[in-house]
Amino acid sequence: MKRVYVLGAIVMAGALATAAADLVAQAPAGQAPGAPGAPAQPPGPGRGGGRGPQPPISSIDKITDNLYFIQNQGGNTAVFITAKGVVLVDTKNPNNGQAILDQVKTVTDKPVTHIINTHTHADHTGSNAFFPATVEIVSHENTAANMKKMKNFADENTKQGLPDRTYKDKLTLLSGNEAIDLYYFGRAHTDGDTFVVFRNARVLHPGDAFASRAPGLIDAGNGGSGVEWGETIGKAAKTITNVDIVLPSHVVGANVLLKWQDFVDWGEFNRLYVAHARESLKAGKTAEQAAMDFKPGDKFKDYALTGGRGGAAGNFTAIYAELQGAAK
Repeated sequence: MKRVYVLGAIVMAGALATAAADLVAQAPAGQAPGAPGAPAQPPGPGRGGGRGPQPPISSIDKITDNLYFIQNQGGNTAVFITAKGVVLVDTKNPNNGQAILDQVKTVTDKPVTHIINTHTHADHTGSNAFFPATVEIVSHENTAANMKKMKNFADENTKQGLPDRTYKDKLTLLSGNEAIDLYYFGRAHTDGDTFVVFRNARVLHPGDAFASRAPGLIDAGNGGSGVEWGETIGKAAKTITNVDIVLPSHVVGANVLLKWQDFVDWGEFNRLYVAHARESLKAGKTAEQAAMDFKPGDKFKDYALTGGRGGAAGNFTAIYAELQGAAK
């Protein structure tokens, strides 16, 4: 039985917890790229890929009466207030636990009781260990295995940040109007991406399986698959029902929240991307040529298709390698 973390009495406890959180940042290998001072790093255990420096956490935004989100310093953190406490989805880069908690305290004095990690990367799991071992941490079983490889959780003082509870295909936390459904549909960004549905609020938090309207990071080192990504989103779109709002994990600013159709379109985009890669590879084109020739249509005119991860070739280099490996 886990005791709860009372948010109202943390002056001394907060100082101690902050010190514990400092131990999470086992830089550079375990530090999330994009955190202050973090070097650019390739995919691998615990690494989410760099998005550049972000401003410090300074606000909390409302989605519904009991559901909020916190931007910056890693993936968007969902804050769900229940009758008995607070459920967090993802805890950002290392050393942000206190900042997350400070924002939670502006909307409720209830204790944090659960953390859901959408996947392994340190910009989503980095501040897990700030919270005491009494907070239940939940993830997909593959994510739990990936997290055990991270230097962030190698120290005895930070192992409490590893998942306490895992699932294989679907898990429902809590019940009634507070029910939260966790789904796994296969490989995408990693091999352990969880889709979090706040059932009564009709809101989906997809983690980095849908980070933004741009090609996402394919983390092959943690089981990710560019070839399967679109099919995984397609399965999610066919299975998940009654969702109106989607919270992409790395969209920031005034227009963060997207619609369900945006999520459906994201799946189509990834399927078009792979189809183009197959055709281009068969035609003998380089990955750079494939990227230059890729024209997904007006529906995706707002997508960022150039620059960023993968350089001029985008994700085509990784997808080419995956396709060629499968053909052997």
